[in-house]
Amino acid sequence: MNRLLISLAPLLVCPVFAQEIKGVYEACVGVVDPIPQIRYWQQFGYRVGPSGELAAEDAQRLYGAPSGLRSIRLTHGDADHGLIRLMVWERPVNDGLGLAPMKTVGNRWTATLTEDVLNIMNHVETAREEGLPLRVVPPQWATIYASQKGGAAFNGPLHGVREMLLLQPLTRQVFFQRFNYRIPNYGTVDPASHFSASQVTHFGILIQTDDLDAVKRFYGDTLGLLHIRDLEDTYERSKAGRAVFALEPGDVYYNTDFDDPRSSKSDFTKMRSGRLKIIRFPESAKLPDKRGSSRPGCLGLSLYTYRVGDIAAYRAKLLASAATGVTAIVADEFGDKSFSFTAPDGYVWTLIQE
Repeated sequence: MNRLLISLAPLLVCPVFAQEIKGVYEACVGVVDPIPQIRYWQQFGYRVGPSGELAAEDAQRLYGAPSGLRSIRLTHGDADHGLIRLMVWERPVNDGLGLAPMKTVGNRWTATLTEDVLNIMNHVETAREEGLPLRVVPPQWATIYASQKGGAAFNGPLHGVREMLLLQPLTRQVFFQRFNYRIPNYGTVDPASHFSASQVTHFGILIQTDDLDAVKRFYGDTLGLLHIRDLEDTYERSKAGRAVFALEPGDVYYNTDFDDPRSSKSDFTKMRSGRLKIIRFPESAKLPDKRGSSRPGCLGLSLYTYRVGDIAAYRAKLLASAATGVTAIVADEFGDKSFSFTAPDGYVWTLIQE
């Protein structure tokens, strides 16, 4: 009997752990010249890590982009998620999202914790004076967790965040600074970085659908992520959302969040960064569609990745799902086993063998 249990142990244990997925691993930024972006991300505490190349035919096979590729991974402390990959394309497909409004299907953005949001805003003002192309929403005050609201004005500490939006031709970023609360595993700030910033804490996409169940089936059941919430917001209720998404009176949208499965749905202090934040607009909304400008091969923010324990098992799950364009498992530019697919909402993802 003991021998039987020992022989069956791998079969009983492996399926649980083999398909493990964690927080979003990388935000991939298409570039022609990586040096300015390296210098930029270094201000947020990122450091140059490994690099690798793919011939055009191999990049076509994995990413659907007919161009030679050289990639550089930017690391942040000892973080195992929230990294940046600079994808240097010999022949970019297009210029990417650029300064497209946030209220756009195909929109991607990253969010980063900072301990000095006004320092970033100071640089924005200088960039404006220098005539650099950008769009900005200045820091907005928001209460994130109702239980942490705190007291009335001028009567004890207030609990919330200041969050701002900065769009540039190659980057689309939200920055937030916490006040009077902390979440230990949700962003690790590098105090030596110029902007006192963490790795990317969450990764955004904007979709248009009324079918929440389909969204939960794909990102929750198929990918194995933890569904945290789906909250309705409106022009009238959300001051920050009104500014960031240029809402009009009567507009309704939803915050749909999926976390690392090790995160917590009930205790915000135990949440983990690496969140996928989906902003979901109803099908009745009239939104521009730029999904063709946020795919691999485009400049700017154009791909997100996850690392998984058993990549073959994940590919089988994706082939049986509503995903399309599931590629073969091949070596990526870093030599890791990888495959790509298009989610039912039209966003391209790449999974990497951990």
